[in-house]
Amino acid sequence: MTMLEIELRGKSVNKAEHNRVLRQLLNDRSKGAVEFKHANVSALMIEMGLPYIDGYKPRGNYQASLRDEILAQWAARPVLQAAAAWMVSAPVDTRADDIDLDEVFVPVPRRNVELGVVRERAAQPVTPRPGVNYLQRDAQNAALGLAGEEYVLRLEHHRLWASGAARLADRVEHVAKTRGDGLGYDIVSFETDGRERLIEVKTTSFGAMTPFYASWREVAVSAERAEQYKLYRLFMFRAAPKVFVLDGALERTCILDAVQYSARLA
Repeated sequence: MTMLEIELRGKSVNKAEHNRVLRQLLNDRSKGAVEFKHANVSALMIEMGLPYIDGYKPRGNYQASLRDEILAQWAARPVLQAAAAWMVSAPVDTRADDIDLDEVFVPVPRRNVELGVVRERAAQPVTPRPGVNYLQRDAQNAALGLAGEEYVLRLEHHRLWASGAARLADRVEHVAKTRGDGLGYDIVSFETDGRERLIEVKTTSFGAMTPFYASWREVAVSAERAEQYKLYRLFMFRAAPKVFVLDGALERTCILDAVQYSARLA
């Protein structure tokens, strides 16, 4: 929790040193064992709707007692709660950084998967939460979403100019603004050969493995126009923005969980 608080304040964390200190306190357990436990914490933090430390990719197969400890630690740290609350609600300006495409675009992160995780989770009760779903609030921050879309507009202009397709760069359109936000994508850009690239932007202040919300329309369009559809997942936006790209139908690249239904009287 101390490392997370430092990270939420925009400061760097020395994870290697932290690991070394913990091993001394834990009867010299291996470096890998400590890393594994931090990854367990990440998985639970996400399930609880809490931010996690991006360097520790979430991993299942955790003990139930770990949930109780995380809840207790979170409740005992009002400063950490305040830092998370600020992160998910504060206004955001469009990033004005110089763009290095080789630095911004990164490979799609892969989940840690262990045998038996699916069966184990199916038998577990719903994970309790500490009152606030910070990840949901982050996803609903309209200012953050708009800033992310405008950042991706700049990325696309830069990408096309760098590829020698300046005339296409001038045609990139922020359709969520010009045509409305119900299309299932936010930006119409182009491949260098002139084919349309339909981009849905999902932005978070947190790490790459933070879940995002997709509307039924976005899921449907991603399947109907799979050859053109790309979801740009923009993460660590407030600190140092990175982007990975999911190509095509979201039902093929993501695990989709139904979280809301439209209900009519029977």
